[in-house]
Amino acid sequence: MNKPDYSDVVMRPKLVGKRIKRTEDLRLLTGTGEYVDDVQAAGMVHVAIRRSDRPHARIIAVDAHAAFDIPGVIGVYDMTDFEGECEPAVPTSRMKDYYATPTWPLARGKVRYVGEPVVAVVAESRYAAEDALDHIVIDYEPLPFAIRQVDAVKDDAPLLHEEAGTNVIVRREFVRGDVEEVFRTAPHKVGGTFRMTRKCPSPMENRSYMAQWDKRNRALTLYSASNIPGVVRDVLSGCLGLSSHQLRVIAPDVGGSFGGKGSLYSEEMLVCLLARKLQRPVKYVADRLEDLAAMSQAFDELIEAELAFDDEGRFLGLRADVIGDVGAFSIYPWTAALETVQVISFLPGPYKTEAYHGRIRGVLTPKPPTGPYRGVGRPSSTLAMERLVDMAARKIGMDPAEIRRRNLVRREDFPYRTAPGIIWDQSAFLECLEGACAALDYPALLDRRDAMRAEGRWVGLGFASYAELTGIGSRISVAPGMPINTGTETANISIDATGVVTAAFGVASHGQGLETTLAQIIADELGCAMADIIVLHGDSSLVPMSTGTYASRSAVLGGGAATVTSRGLKAKVLRMAALLMEQQTGDLDLHDSTVTSRASNQSLTIKEIAKAVYNQMGRIPRDQREDLVFQETYDPYLGTACSSTHLCMLEVDPGTFGVRILDYVVSEDCGRIINPMIVDGQVHGAVAQGIGAALLEEVIHDGEGQSVAASLADYLLPVATDIPDIAIVHIEAELPNNVGGFRGMGEGGTIGAPAAIANAISDALAPLGVEVNKLPATPDRLFALVRAARQDKPPAE
Repeated sequence: MNKPDYSDVVMRPKLVGKRIKRTEDLRLLTGTGEYVDDVQAAGMVHVAIRRSDRPHARIIAVDAHAAFDIPGVIGVYDMTDFEGECEPAVPTSRMKDYYATPTWPLARGKVRYVGEPVVAVVAESRYAAEDALDHIVIDYEPLPFAIRQVDAVKDDAPLLHEEAGTNVIVRREFVRGDVEEVFRTAPHKVGGTFRMTRKCPSPMENRSYMAQWDKRNRALTLYSASNIPGVVRDVLSGCLGLSSHQLRVIAPDVGGSFGGKGSLYSEEMLVCLLARKLQRPVKYVADRLEDLAAMSQAFDELIEAELAFDDEGRFLGLRADVIGDVGAFSIYPWTAALETVQVISFLPGPYKTEAYHGRIRGVLTPKPPTGPYRGVGRPSSTLAMERLVDMAARKIGMDPAEIRRRNLVRREDFPYRTAPGIIWDQSAFLECLEGACAALDYPALLDRRDAMRAEGRWVGLGFASYAELTGIGSRISVAPGMPINTGTETANISIDATGVVTAAFGVASHGQGLETTLAQIIADELGCAMADIIVLHGDSSLVPMSTGTYASRSAVLGGGAATVTSRGLKAKVLRMAALLMEQQTGDLDLHDSTVTSRASNQSLTIKEIAKAVYNQMGRIPRDQREDLVFQETYDPYLGTACSSTHLCMLEVDPGTFGVRILDYVVSEDCGRIINPMIVDGQVHGAVAQGIGAALLEEVIHDGEGQSVAASLADYLLPVATDIPDIAIVHIEAELPNNVGGFRGMGEGGTIGAPAAIANAISDALAPLGVEVNKLPATPDRLFALVRAARQDKPPAE
């Protein structure tokens, strides 16, 4: 049978575009959600992990005899107990000059960062397992290390992975035009060193895993607080020597991720191995200290960048050299290139820059691996680029909004290929800038700033304009040569005999409201009532191939899959209705769960049609009967641009050097908005996270390789009083050329906020000659910058 036509006919929205309360909130707000730690099983045991307290050392011996004196201890395991029982997870890539470090369940032979899992204790309770940790003695032989990326990158630096032969495990360059000639002849140049220090994702729910071995079927079920259950299933089945049908990964309700739950962790491998070995359910739940010490971290990019421009403020050339601190391992599946390569890939942002040279080196250091974090690479690249733009405006005395107007890619330029090769299909780059200026009445805001400055107050304005690629399809996802497909999404939608619509997806929600937004799309496209729809997700067994939720993909790919699959199922329903009603399908409409005929007064509900299909044999000719099930995979092939401009005004206290944000607006283009209430919530939350990155959050490793952020008393997260009222302007310009017209938007706040705040602080302190190029801009850091400026010398680091 021929598939129905999926040409994207624009439909009049019914639910898409409406502020509908999230359907999942009923269980989440009443305490009836189910997280991994809520999952119980008969005979379940618990794991506690003894972690390395050394940054780099060889494991000589492990003495665990005294641990068995603790009542309830069942076993103590190190990596020697699993030799031959598993293979490592290797984040492969076709990138030139890349080395893929293996990931094992426990440290194998030596440790490479403080916090790396070394020994696992299994006990009847977590309390007993924790008590036993103190009775384990590990003998280490210390090894040399370089904790800073500028030292680790040197040829004579101590090696973390000797087999790699270097600490530089990824290199990449993008070149377009004669950059050297452009910089030699350019009328003006500005440059600097820019850095966003290490961050920890810090979701509300810590990492949690529970594995259960089914002796009868010789199969494992892993409950994981993950946003990539499909990826975890695929890699662990290979590591453990299981076929895919012998391993099921379920992500139940997940309490946030921000990227931190978007990679494979050693502890997931560990609980699966222990469950199979002991043939008992095994649970591990990290505490906050463990997540601060061992969850994947973000940023730590050292960016040397320079911008060339003419007297009119037109950009002529851009160049950057980046050293990315990737930590001790290349994370699975995203590789060590995830953060660093995206910095130079997205550095030109939404601006026309014809001559470009970007180079990165990803360097191993004895720290937790860097991995996905909301915005991936773009917060750092936007910080560098937007600081350069403001520096250029100041150098030639041009308004920062005007210099952006002159260089942003305009409507007539789309599709625009950036110097690194990213294609912006179309987005409201200029319109977002104008929307932000209009929302805060930019001329009046300038007057207000100047009046406050005249009173002796340190007040400044800051812009940040950025663009990102969202909902990437197969053409982009295959480019790095990673071991997974991230460019497609599959939906399976069925109608049962009672008329209930069940929609299964490979995505996995960790707070985005996907059960609501996907149901809104299905209701509109299929023509059924939203109350009749059940959305299933977060389970590797639901569809043949799933990966998860990351990279602003769920609305574009999941929404696209929901759209095309709903249309295919609707065509089936109409064909069955036409047979039952003896009408032509072209004369039938399906809306509000009812099929009506324009040629007669007949109507049938979806429930009545389903009953006829499944229960009333003979009503439909046997050779024409179709089950009310449809499955389709959607691939947008490339991806679509999403853009925004942030504008803020803030004040720096000259006594405490604290920063208070006075006004903030986000003007963004995320295409057709599915649910404005959810979009606004995503924007507010992301800006709050971006404010934390700009002003508070920092993971610091001292010279001994120890992290000084041992708790949330040391690693400071933003609280309600740190967050201003945030105005949002939705720009629905020309819709992208994909099914549904959706763009991803979940990461924008973390991308734009740090750069806007850095520019605003720099503007506030410009009369003192201070530039803020390193974040977070903590009070002590600002104090040092001001003191150094007053003493006319560079600040001490």
